[in-house]
Amino acid sequence: MTDLDRLAGWLPAAGLALAAGAALTRLGGGIANRNERVELSVGPAVLRRPPPGLLAAGASDMAREAKVLAALAPVFPLAPRLIAFCADETVLGTPFQLLEWRDGIAIGGQLPEGADQRLVETTLQAMAALHALDPAAIGLADLGKPEGFHARQLKGWTARAAAVWPDELPADAAELIAALSEAVPPEVGAPVLLHMDLKPDNLLVDPATMQASAMIDWDMATRGPRGFDLAILLSYWIEPGDPEDVKPLRAVPSLTPGWPGRQALAARYRAISGHDVGDLVWPTALARLRLAVAWMQLYRKWQRGEMEGDRYQGFEALALAILAHGLAQFRKGLL
Repeated sequence: MTDLDRLAGWLPAAGLALAAGAALTRLGGGIANRNERVELSVGPAVLRRPPPGLLAAGASDMAREAKVLAALAPVFPLAPRLIAFCADETVLGTPFQLLEWRDGIAIGGQLPEGADQRLVETTLQAMAALHALDPAAIGLADLGKPEGFHARQLKGWTARAAAVWPDELPADAAELIAALSEAVPPEVGAPVLLHMDLKPDNLLVDPATMQASAMIDWDMATRGPRGFDLAILLSYWIEPGDPEDVKPLRAVPSLTPGWPGRQALAARYRAISGHDVGDLVWPTALARLRLAVAWMQLYRKWQRGEMEGDRYQGFEALALAILAHGLAQFRKGLL
């Protein structure tokens, strides 16, 4: 029995059905979670589920994402509507969601023809709009634990680092973790709703106008200091003067000639949001540790044969390069 057959058998319990001739069509772009378009009797939808194989603690949390989207959709236009959520792993092997289909393209490291710097403004405007929401007012007062956010994030990613390097942490990882542990800063401002991976390829945009139609990939959403969402974006934001071995990351089109650097990006967020985010050097260093560990998690899954494609083959070298860059920038007090 195929996944489509199993899905068809479950849908009536949710008051849904497949459209005639429906198929599962894989959507490209993502490097972990699986997203497929499927035609339902009520219209097109996205079937979203975790990657196959072992998952790191807290990764690809479909239940968390479903909870967040159910709360956000009525008040945040960029949040796709949750059509249905299934926690029963016997149906498709993992929990899964059906989400509203939104038109638009996701832009990664390469700008398509016609795209321009308006994408930067779109990304930062979307981030500021998300952070302007009151989590308690929309039913998300219990999402995450914002108290002691920085220390808890460091503890969690330290544990994940130990899991992907079980024999011994790379020297740069051990040194960066030690340096971060000695200087954990207080959180600045009231907790806000964080996306936790808000970069251009987690927005769907109109290719002509660069206006956003959707914000996707909410499985890590939580509450915490607004500066951490910005720090995560900065961790992906490679500049021309950065080391050559981190440039293959190409998660965002920041190497496009004429694009702003990290300092300018942070300043523009402050101007749009009207909020001080405090010193971003520590959060950005932690975000780079997080990024390196996440890339190693995907590399380990590829090693175990759980992920297909050659794209993951270089993730170990890239993770080590990101760690070295993160440590060097933190030592110099730079973003």
